Amino acid sequence: MADDAADPGQALVERGRIARGEGRLDEAAAHYRAAAELARRDSDWRKLAHRLRHLGEIELEAGRADRAALPLEEALALRRTDSEVSALELANTLRPLAMLREALGEREAARRLWAEARALYAEAGIAAGVAGCDRRLTGLAS
Repeated sequence: MADDAADPGQALVERGRIARGEGRLDEAAAHYRAAAELARRDSDWRKLAHRLRHLGEIELEAGRADRAALPLEEALALRRTDSEVSALELANTLRPLAMLREALGEREAARRLWAEARALYAEAGIAAGVAGCDRRLTGLAS
């Protein structure tokens, strides 16, 4: 817990992770939202992108596509400006946005995002990620 005192945002992330795992999605979203705002205040763009991605995923899980879009799009914009972002992190950021586009019926946008995520998972050597993208792309092709 000493680390939590040094990084209150990380303590919020941990609380959010636990709440999410227990299905308390409103509480989880509140924790991630607060953690994201701390990262924004501190101009820690990498932490902000990571926390926004998780916030968007939680909103999507809760069936709130309207509330998922903004954090997911901001997370992706931040990742795209980070010259040191890993292929895996970028792919993981694209994935929930592709899911959102699919849920909204935006099939072509979803296809583009899944294809990009697939290429990045392949670059990162993540076979499960490639297979997951392939399944989604196959579903969109039918």
